[in-house]
Amino acid sequence: MALLRADHVTHYFGGLCAVSDFNLELESGELVGIIGPNGAGKTTVFNLITGVYKATEGSIHLDGQELVGRKPNAITQLGIARTFQNIRLFKDLTVLDNVRIAYYNWLKYSSWESLLHIGRYRAQEELYTNKALDLLEFFKLDQFADELAKNLPYGSQRRLEIARALATGPKLLLLDEPAAGMNPREIEQLMEFILWVRKEFGLTILLIEHQMRLVMGICERLKVLDFGATIAEGLPAEIRAHPKVLEAYLGEGGDQ
Repeated sequence: MALLRADHVTHYFGGLCAVSDFNLELESGELVGIIGPNGAGKTTVFNLITGVYKATEGSIHLDGQELVGRKPNAITQLGIARTFQNIRLFKDLTVLDNVRIAYYNWLKYSSWESLLHIGRYRAQEELYTNKALDLLEFFKLDQFADELAKNLPYGSQRRLEIARALATGPKLLLLDEPAAGMNPREIEQLMEFILWVRKEFGLTILLIEHQMRLVMGICERLKVLDFGATIAEGLPAEIRAHPKVLEAYLGEGGDQ
């Protein structure tokens, strides 16, 4: 059974078809990319998988469990985490608190225990604070634990966002344009980082990206969207020379 399976997923915004008959199977451990011009429907696919939008038609399964109709927090608990094109940290919270907050679903104390700091409260807070610190150390961010997230360098903010996503204990990690705003050296480091994360955490990764250097360098296969429809899929080398892909990116015939 595929870890993630999307069958004939279609989504409309009013009369506009944003995603048309989208199909995808992801096996455990794969690293797959979705590419396409701006407005192709890539982020909409992520929003459908994570429950931000409910698919108009079709089904999406994670480990055999239907995702369509579930709320985003329920889908997170099933094992899907994501990052965003525009970094969405709690910028006025500390680096440590940004990770600690991701453990919220796992806390087992009551509102009264929290309010009065009694019962399970102290033990649970200590447990998940230590888990967050361990994760920050793993990502070489522990020295910034008490810094406000907004004061981190851009590349470190990206790492923090991924660390926070991993704090939810996902099977599948969705990365939405992780290289946005990065220079060539930072992109090279990010490629190594993504491969390291997949290996160390045993993850399956689905990413959206415009940086072809990254996509061609680390993705095992690619799916190409244009105006919501799939126009090509296959190995990176096949996609690089695919006539429909060249046309979508470069114009009619790929010669403009």
